[in-house]
Amino acid sequence: MSPERLKALLDEVAAGATSADEALDRLRDLPFADLGHTSIDHHRELRTGLPEAVYGAGKSAEQLVEILERIRDAHHRAMATRVSRRKARLVGESLPGVRYDPVSRLLLLGDSADRRAGPGVVVACAGTSDLRVAEEAAQTLEFLGHRVERLTDVGVAGVHRLLDKLPVLRDAEVVICVAGMEGALASVIGGLVAAPVIGVPTSVGYGVSKGGETALHAMLSSCASGVAVVNIDNGFGAATVAHAILRGANA
Repeated sequence: MSPERLKALLDEVAAGATSADEALDRLRDLPFADLGHTSIDHHRELRTGLPEAVYGAGKSAEQLVEILERIRDAHHRAMATRVSRRKARLVGESLPGVRYDPVSRLLLLGDSADRRAGPGVVVACAGTSDLRVAEEAAQTLEFLGHRVERLTDVGVAGVHRLLDKLPVLRDAEVVICVAGMEGALASVIGGLVAAPVIGVPTSVGYGVSKGGETALHAMLSSCASGVAVVNIDNGFGAATVAHAILRGANA
């Protein structure tokens, strides 16, 4: 239940177009619905501005079908992250209209939010191997209604590729920087733009990269101002932080 939908329902009751009993029936699952294996937090969008997203890893296809259908019915849209191809196929057999991207591993059901005006977010990806995380961030933002500009394969090993995109970077309201290896791209971008930069370290890299720990530590140690960092491979988390920044800026 979004604030807009709740207000519309209350307006209907006030105008006499909807009875109190009908409104009560529509609000029966607010603030949560207990499915036995899962308690769906329908109240989350009212509290935080974001509907609940489903972490698909570890859940069965049957559980995902039930959860996504209930969230879709309450919010007109639903999203699950980290869904395998096999689970996505099984979910799609039960829920027509499901959209799945094998790169981001996002599974979407229902409508995306209306696209907002404005410069939006740049998602800069250091290398092709970081694309799965970058696309998780980019597609989550698009699902939430933001315009996204993608910069792909602009890592510091060929920094001229990044410098060629400076006008795009400087036009952004927020920049999400996705990089593995030594994670230097976040500091470089942080020193070039005035917008907030959200660093996303990835688990891409050899040996001492330690599954993304080196990139994480490098981004946390950045000398550039205005760089914040989320967890390793957490494209979804970076997108929700960017969403919160943009909601605050445009309130």
